[in-house]
Amino acid sequence: MNEKIAIVVSRFNSEITGKMSLAAQKRIKQQKAKLVKFVEVPGAFEIPFAVNKLLKDKNIDGVVTLGTVIKGGTDHDQFVADSVARKLIDLSSEHNKPVALGISGPNITWEQAKKRSKEYADRAVDTVIEMLRKG
Repeated sequence: MNEKIAIVVSRFNSEITGKMSLAAQKRIKQQKAKLVKFVEVPGAFEIPFAVNKLLKDKNIDGVVTLGTVIKGGTDHDQFVADSVARKLIDLSSEHNKPVALGISGPNITWEQAKKRSKEYADRAVDTVIEMLRKG
């Protein structure tokens, strides 16, 4: 218990990511962990940069990432979501600390993302805490 968690959240699509952020903060308290750092970034693509900096902090045990990459008229959502997910896996392995992918998309509609926002946030928090507690 008392895992020290950081959250990185994208401001893009803030109507959804704001709800995700509140849900994740509530879930951290429910899990009896501690939120030690909260970072907002412009969009999902910037999340790995912030995560890399946070993982270097000895006071942070794991990071929850939150965002949504909504399907548009091109394949941009696919590129962004794939790039971010790959980099987060690399950072988690490099720093030997869990990083949870609480980013919905690609190929998700606004309505789907809004409906699933709490689920994604809760699952991301639970994932980081489970990884820390089970070693």
